[in-house]
Amino acid sequence: MSVEAAIPAHLTVERTRPSGVPAGFAPPYPSYVARMRTDVRQVVMAYLGVQFAGEQPSTELLDAALAAPDGPGHHDRARGSGPAGTTEVVTIAYWDDPAAFDRWFAAHREIWLGDGVRDGNGRFAEIIRPTVEEHETLLSSVGRNEGVAALTDQLSGEVLEHAYWGGMRDRIPLSQTDALGPAGEPVVERDGGRVRVRPADGVCLIRSGQDWSDTDGDERRMYLEDVEPVLRAGMDFLTAEGASIGCYTNRYLTVLEDGEPVDRTFGLSWWRSLAALEGWAKEHPTHLAIFGAAMRYLSTLGPAARLRLYHEVSVATADEQYFEYVDCADGSGVFSQG
Repeated sequence: MSVEAAIPAHLTVERTRPSGVPAGFAPPYPSYVARMRTDVRQVVMAYLGVQFAGEQPSTELLDAALAAPDGPGHHDRARGSGPAGTTEVVTIAYWDDPAAFDRWFAAHREIWLGDGVRDGNGRFAEIIRPTVEEHETLLSSVGRNEGVAALTDQLSGEVLEHAYWGGMRDRIPLSQTDALGPAGEPVVERDGGRVRVRPADGVCLIRSGQDWSDTDGDERRMYLEDVEPVLRAGMDFLTAEGASIGCYTNRYLTVLEDGEPVDRTFGLSWWRSLAALEGWAKEHPTHLAIFGAAMRYLSTLGPAARLRLYHEVSVATADEQYFEYVDCADGSGVFSQG
């Protein structure tokens, strides 16, 4: 089957920076990218988290806000461990209209981050709004779009730019002309229990997930015994020691449906730069172990594999980021390094 370019025609420009596609390369397995409508110029990804040590606080007000006018086109919710023995429940909301998000956030910010709802639990908002030139997606199969890809039901055909080192960068349209490098450092501003971060250019966000809900028998056993423990070890390294290689913060989260965990997880990492993320992926033993376990899994099962994989990667300028934390434990989020 023929393959197509990951970058759509309307975002393709004359390259001034080389592509990383190896000469004569043919992808060893199929993958796809989300195709947004051509009139979509920018998306918003809002991570709205609550951090607690005891009983989970109610999300009733947030749930009502999500259903209000100008609410997100898609949202999901996940749970994981936070710093200092806390638990974090994170609602991830996506918009393909930044103006609608701005109206929504202006109307509902106070019910999540305002002084009137401070109850001893932590709350935070980590928001990024990359242009369509600044982010990419990759999905291993069709029929169940995750993350920002859920804003569209359109996917590409099989794409060329994957399964080689550098494919992630090559799928970001801006990489055709820009090195996507960082500039400056985030600045942490504290006001009692309220923390804001003034971001820097070039911060990189990756959400990378796996869905094994369709697996059974030997495939399910292989994923849970041979792949997931290696993945968890890599996530634990990034959470505990990622700062040493340019990872500001990492969470390993389990998706919730109706408040209950399901067979879907994802890693969520904020990085100093795309290059720092690439360095971990290509060179660090923890990611090489993940990559090796995944390749053994996929090569053993071939086209019969029912595991679904996806990721989304964004690189944003400082004015396209927003970070605010209220009464969160030390070591939370991107301000953990401040």
